[in-house]
Amino acid sequence: MRTFAGLSGQTLRTLIAAIACITVFDITLGLSFPLFSLILEDRGYSSVVIGLVAACGPLGVLAAGPLIPAMVARFGSRRLALTCCLLVAADLLLFKVFESLYLWFPLRFLLGGMACVLFAVSESWIVRSAEGPYRGRITAIYASVLSGGFALGPALLPFTGFRGWAPFIIGAAIMIVAMIPIAYVQVEDRLAKGETPVSFFAFFPQAPILLLGVGTYALLDAALLSFLPLYGISQGLSVDMSALALTVLVGGNFLLQFPIGWIGDHFPRRRVMLGCALLTVISSLLLPVVIGHWSMWPILIVLGTCGFGIYTMAIAMLGEHFKGAALVAGTAAFATMWGVGGIIGPMLTGWSIALLGPHGFPLMMAFVFGLFSILLMARGLRQ
Repeated sequence: MRTFAGLSGQTLRTLIAAIACITVFDITLGLSFPLFSLILEDRGYSSVVIGLVAACGPLGVLAAGPLIPAMVARFGSRRLALTCCLLVAADLLLFKVFESLYLWFPLRFLLGGMACVLFAVSESWIVRSAEGPYRGRITAIYASVLSGGFALGPALLPFTGFRGWAPFIIGAAIMIVAMIPIAYVQVEDRLAKGETPVSFFAFFPQAPILLLGVGTYALLDAALLSFLPLYGISQGLSVDMSALALTVLVGGNFLLQFPIGWIGDHFPRRRVMLGCALLTVISSLLLPVVIGHWSMWPILIVLGTCGFGIYTMAIAMLGEHFKGAALVAGTAAFATMWGVGGIIGPMLTGWSIALLGPHGFPLMMAFVFGLFSILLMARGLRQ
């Protein structure tokens, strides 16, 4: 690969293995979200119950995040990832074995916790290997795969259905396949005797802007996945057109992260992050004006691309400033902020719509990213 000619063969193998691992896991996770909701709805449970079960996933993320640095220090990230792949496969099958609603709460909690571990360790492999002048582009490839893999999961449901064993067996089988690329990862991150891991909580004050950036994007991601189709319908779009709007947003995000990474490799990444945040504010404010017009499509692409671009820059900046045990603590903190954003995003959007009507959805996004832009500029001035 000429573009990344400066990387060693082992680094490239680790990158490919890490990206392959997160891809197959992302597909499984993307499959599980609509699968569980469809099953519970088919059994006659209310949307409140479905929401409570879904909320156990982010709660598991929050619970697992602080434990990751110590677990990696003791067992090593590769052994930890292999164990989590087996546990995720077993957990998915248990959802079908135990159809009791009360058991689904702890199973969903455990799935969220193991997802947090897998995301954190695979992200640490990416960031550790993405060195030199190509850091932004490498992390952009990872971000694109992360977005595309999650979108592929739901596409399996029309073929598997949701009433039988097929989606659970396929999901478990994909997790077993994920163990193959993990076997090729060669990273030694266990601490020597007498060394102590960097505390998860001690990392937070070291990179507040990066963590706020991840949390802000996670909030946007959860809000868009939950409410964009509903917002389109409320503004007169058909169900199919509203679903297509979400597809275009995710597709543009998938295709255009690499240019964001290239820009981040040639200009100060903090400024690129600020530009992404400001463009997200502008596109959110324009959405009520262009909804239903042809100009809606490029606005949706800008909204998804620039919103996710903040996450791409945050990963690159994490690898630029942190190494070793601090890097593991940082990726664990990133995963936790995804959980925080996943919980807050839908709730904040619901309250905004209740107070301001349907347009409260894009106005809330503009407000949150506007606030983040102000904090980012204030931090830059202080430095």
